Amino acid sequence: MGDPRKFDPTFKGPIYNRGCTDILCCILFILALMGYFAVGILAWSQGDPRKVLYPTDSKGQFCGQVGSPLEKKPLLFYFNILKCASPLVLLEFQCPTTQICVERCPDKFMTLVKALRKEDDREYYKQFYFKSYKTCLFPHINYITRRCLPALETLKGGVVVVDNKTTFTDDLGQNINATDLLEASKKSNVVVEARAVAMRIFEDYTQSWHWILLGLVIAMLVSLMFILLLRCLAGVRVWVMIIMVVIVIGYGIFHCYMQYASLKGQAGSDVTIKDLGLQTDFSVYLQIQQTWLAFMIILCIVEVVIILLLIFLRKRLLIAIALIKEASKAIGHVMSSLFYPLLTFALLSLVIAYWGITAVFLSTSNEPVYKVFNTTECMYSRDTCNPETFNSSNITTECPDAECLFAFYGGETLYHKYLILFQFYNLFLFFWCANFVTALGQVTLAGAFASYYWAFKKPDDIPAFPVFNSLGRALRYHTGSLAFGSLILAIVQVIRVILEYLDQKLKGAQNKCAKFLLSCLKCCFWCLEKFIKFLNRNAYIMVAIYGKNFCTSAKDAFFLLMRNIIRVAVLDKVTDFLLFLGKLLIVGIVGICSFFFFTGKIKIVEDAAPSLNYYWVPILTVVFGAYLIAHGFFSVYAMCVDTLFLCFCEDLERNDGSSDKPFFMSPELHQILSIEKSTEETDRADAEERMAQAERMKRRVSIICCNYIYSNYNTASNAIL
Repeated sequence: MGDPRKFDPTFKGPIYNRGCTDILCCILFILALMGYFAVGILAWSQGDPRKVLYPTDSKGQFCGQVGSPLEKKPLLFYFNILKCASPLVLLEFQCPTTQICVERCPDKFMTLVKALRKEDDREYYKQFYFKSYKTCLFPHINYITRRCLPALETLKGGVVVVDNKTTFTDDLGQNINATDLLEASKKSNVVVEARAVAMRIFEDYTQSWHWILLGLVIAMLVSLMFILLLRCLAGVRVWVMIIMVVIVIGYGIFHCYMQYASLKGQAGSDVTIKDLGLQTDFSVYLQIQQTWLAFMIILCIVEVVIILLLIFLRKRLLIAIALIKEASKAIGHVMSSLFYPLLTFALLSLVIAYWGITAVFLSTSNEPVYKVFNTTECMYSRDTCNPETFNSSNITTECPDAECLFAFYGGETLYHKYLILFQFYNLFLFFWCANFVTALGQVTLAGAFASYYWAFKKPDDIPAFPVFNSLGRALRYHTGSLAFGSLILAIVQVIRVILEYLDQKLKGAQNKCAKFLLSCLKCCFWCLEKFIKFLNRNAYIMVAIYGKNFCTSAKDAFFLLMRNIIRVAVLDKVTDFLLFLGKLLIVGIVGICSFFFFTGKIKIVEDAAPSLNYYWVPILTVVFGAYLIAHGFFSVYAMCVDTLFLCFCEDLERNDGSSDKPFFMSPELHQILSIEKSTEETDRADAEERMAQAERMKRRVSIICCNYIYSNYNTASNAIL
């Protein structure tokens, strides 16, 4: 597993005289970024997000667009919504009927036949009449998401009515069932329901954004306070944290049980989630018993797993707590490290924003495509057409009822043909840049904490501004190494995305062999991604200390960890488990408080709670944000522990604790080593004792079996004689 490090009297921690590493990968990364900016500029010049925000009429114009003639007409109206029942809607996402932008939706149920019979109806009809359009249908309307859709009602027994009637007369004088209108509305509403949910979620955010922001600030203050308390009372705080996690999860189990019991016997509460299906109103799921039963079972499993881990790892917990104490001292001497996650968060936000904006502009950079729509048979049906020259073409002569209507957004230029490649490049560079930002944070913190560890007299020998100096070294010398490690991880992540895409495509397939193979590949690449993240993290620590290239650093880190595999397997991972419990505690506290606030169960601030469509929207936002904030603060601790652990292993190989080769570790950390060694020796002795007992038991069983066989043999021999 490689040669152990030798004693070097000149080694004093992170090497300052170093050179640039992985220059080729640095150049490749810069060129890739230049290409990324070029793709972004191209997308921004070609894209138009209005195609997503505004409905589009038959001429390809945007309804309600500010500064356009249709600014005061934000709603889209379908002339004959019955034609939306055609299967063509599902293929081209466009109804084969004339669509116009209107200022308001009609509030009367009316067809053209009905409008011609009465003068009052005829006057009302003229408000929506356009000479260039033919006969149309005006049902009574409710409008959502900027589209005029029929106000259909379902009576008891499942009878569908419109304007309190089950049938109506269309423009041809035929009787049409209201159920046909319902089917047409559903198909014209392919994305409307999803947009309606999105609009309600957006409304909830506008009502509760300041409370969400307050919850995130509280999560940040709680995380910061938790970290500062660990500096002074690490041992006590860790034990309090462990107990609090068990209590919080226990309360969650109790709350789920009380909700489950309160719904018992209520009408409709015994419906299963499977029978309920997918509902846009997620609060419906909280009204059935099975939901709370599922929550309770999940929390019980988590509680049991945590308790079992605490029982079986109780000896290692003491060692891990001591290591956290040492990490608290290191962070206390390098306090600026606590604020570095803010830089990482800002850079990641910039990367995510650039990727998201570029993706939206790329997806909306298609051109409007117009096709021939007609009600009778026509040889030009669904052909591409030009609305400016359509009326003068021979199509109108051969097909009098044909119209040139907007169909969808597309294009046949070179840019549009390779649009999918631009999207793929955007996704790949997103992963590469996000991993690079994370790697930059890891190598910066590793360099700062390594400066603390290898300072013989702490804190006198710690260099000034360790975080700033480490960041400067990383950017000046090791951009290529960071890009190299990030590139490897990005390739694996893109492969995982492709596998997920293929899995979605093959969901309806019957080939079980293909499904099994795909599942195996997904599992293998998931494991590979976890291993690469682990290896990269330790490789960056070696890069920060020695300034070597990525491959050499990864090899040295891997061999060093293999030479200390037992410590890595138990000590380091137990520490990660304790830090995870800390994040879980913060998220649990903030999540429970936000739940009681937004559901109005806190009497003191009941009036301050906003009225929401879905109260889970701000709750989940606060919980997710609290986890990201807690993860940001605890990632500093995790990186500190990993760096100290790797330096600790190197210190053991370089030095022996004598006056000539003194340890750089503190006496407390040396005591951890003694405890860890005694624990290993005890475990080894227990294992040897168990093996000896098993061997003695095996011998006894062998002797008993031999005696039994021998006695039976003698009995059989005497019987034969």
